[in-house]
Amino acid sequence: MMPELPEVETIRRGLADVLAGQRLKGHGKVSRLRRFGKLLVIDFDDGESLVFHLRMTGQLVYRGKDKSEVAGGHPTKSFVGKLPDKSTRAVFEFERGTLFFNDQRKFGFYEFLPTAEVVKMPFVQKLGPEPWEITFEDLKQRLMRHKKSKIKAVLLDQTVMAGLGNIYADETLYLARVHPERLVGSLTDSEIKKIIEGAKCSMDASLESGGSSLRNYLQVDGSYGDYLTKFANVYGRAGEPCKCGGKVEKIKVAGRGTHFCPKCQKAPK
Repeated sequence: MMPELPEVETIRRGLADVLAGQRLKGHGKVSRLRRFGKLLVIDFDDGESLVFHLRMTGQLVYRGKDKSEVAGGHPTKSFVGKLPDKSTRAVFEFERGTLFFNDQRKFGFYEFLPTAEVVKMPFVQKLGPEPWEITFEDLKQRLMRHKKSKIKAVLLDQTVMAGLGNIYADETLYLARVHPERLVGSLTDSEIKKIIEGAKCSMDASLESGGSSLRNYLQVDGSYGDYLTKFANVYGRAGEPCKCGGKVEKIKVAGRGTHFCPKCQKAPK
């Protein structure tokens, strides 16, 4: 399971607290940390930037000389063990501590770029607006390019709306009361508006609780987020009762495990 937008944002916030103003060996001082979808960017005051994508098993671990620690990403013994270890792909020496980029399966990446080039990266160029930024008119236009596709599959397309991975796509559709197998062309204006609100609501709840790190991702301080255990309505709850009294079901849509309530989210006719 890849980290979704709230997890990456949680990591960004934690690292921003400890890296702000620090100089990286061979580079300038950290001026800010940004995020484009799931891409994490550390900007330096010398016009250079360091970008990360954690993919499925990446993690960032900061250990300060003052014994402070920040950790985020796929939970392994690397969070508490001696670093670098066999999963460490890069080590970044800052004035007051060290940042380790670990990735067991090597799907993640990091890269130094001129800061002005970050927004020109193909990954960034293709990203759609995030739920907090997108308008009804914009989302409708983007969705209707895929009229014959199932809405769950389209919501996973980062060029349509950035940040929705498998967990939040399921939660968004539940809140919008839209079945994941509905064809995009069958959606009403009202349902599209509810999808936007559902996306914002589910992701806001996750940010407040520290992310959806039930199994694979930890918060920046190494503790588990409680979004899935406390706030998720359908994801990971197959066979459990829905708030309406129905039972949550799990199916495959676009090759992904998909959770929904058949009573709240009526099947397409």
